Amino acid sequence: MKLAGTLMTAALVAGSFVACDNGSVEPKIDPPLTLSLDSVVVVAGDGSLISATIRNASGPVQYVSRDQSVATVNSSGAVRAVNTGSTYVVATLSDRPDAPDSVRVRVLPQPAYANACPASRPNFGVATAADRALFAYDVKAPLNLQKTTQTTNSVFVLSGITYDSPAGGSVTGIMAEPVGRSGLLPAMVILHPSGTPAQGMAPYAQLFAAHGAIVIVINAPYFRRGGTSQFLYTSQDRREQIQLMQDLQRAVDVLIASGKVDPARIAFDGYSYGAVMGSGFVGIERRLKAAVLAAALGGPLTLQTTPPNLPSLANLSCATRALWFQAMTPIEPIRFISNAAPTALLFQAGRFDTTVLPADAQTLYDAASSPKEIRWYDSGHVLPEQALLDRHDWLHQQIGIDPRAGS
Repeated sequence: MKLAGTLMTAALVAGSFVACDNGSVEPKIDPPLTLSLDSVVVVAGDGSLISATIRNASGPVQYVSRDQSVATVNSSGAVRAVNTGSTYVVATLSDRPDAPDSVRVRVLPQPAYANACPASRPNFGVATAADRALFAYDVKAPLNLQKTTQTTNSVFVLSGITYDSPAGGSVTGIMAEPVGRSGLLPAMVILHPSGTPAQGMAPYAQLFAAHGAIVIVINAPYFRRGGTSQFLYTSQDRREQIQLMQDLQRAVDVLIASGKVDPARIAFDGYSYGAVMGSGFVGIERRLKAAVLAAALGGPLTLQTTPPNLPSLANLSCATRALWFQAMTPIEPIRFISNAAPTALLFQAGRFDTTVLPADAQTLYDAASSPKEIRWYDSGHVLPEQALLDRHDWLHQQIGIDPRAGS
């Protein structure tokens, strides 16, 4: 789980059609540039990230703030509030300056708590029903699943996939499906660790597909915007974490909608960042039979308040720190994991891990609902091969994937 800057994600979308007055159907001409938001409200010292969709143009996108005394914007679309007031951020394409789009940015005063300088870990408590409702979405909205076959053999088919995110844009990822199976199959939703996109998880997904499971691996929103880290230390982090929980729920929707999956045999699997976010997901998603959380702790705030990361936290301004704590505390994954039951949980942790400290791994386990178990390994953050074997055996028992050879 690393720290890094921001980049913009641009995507191509298909044109739609509208009916003309004479009853004929003509293609609708989409604008070459569309921004992801119409308006942004932030507080002084905070920021947001604007992404753009480009159609039939090459760009690059150029951003400018009409009033830089209120808010500035960089070449990646990262908006930083400077002073209270209102301005517009205007985006243009270098090859289509005649087709701009704009976002209104309103900057509100900092609340009183922004004068504090939090550094110690909050007392997170347990999520309420209202907290869990933050991750609700329209379950009737179309998925618009698109699949592109990448690899086919006698054992599995690997496809690239996209589907609609409840928070806008498309979720990207991969799907691995076994070949030559009959009846309803077990299934898995997998979230990648930090620094490894979904495509990099293909060998892992293929392993489970070869043992009878339909597997989806998705990219977290920060990957889809082109970032190499999940932390911007702005309210964007909160929005992306909420969106991730919705996108994971929609992955379950995709599996069930396929008609090939046994809804009673769906599991989640995550390592490091994937397991940290999965700790919240298992307390929100009610359709999971089992979940593996490997090298996990309580969440982003838990991670950033560990002794190794406190110096980085101290480099942030008091206002930035306070606003980030305020935004992230209510959605810290550890607050939700007590609501995971009846989902069975397997925790895996390294006794010598210096990223996920053993005490933090134990704290997360203690907060989780039962049934649960934790297995410790004589390793650091990278768990040994035995952890993978144990995970496979456990998932065989829980959701009925094929047993591994020699087990």
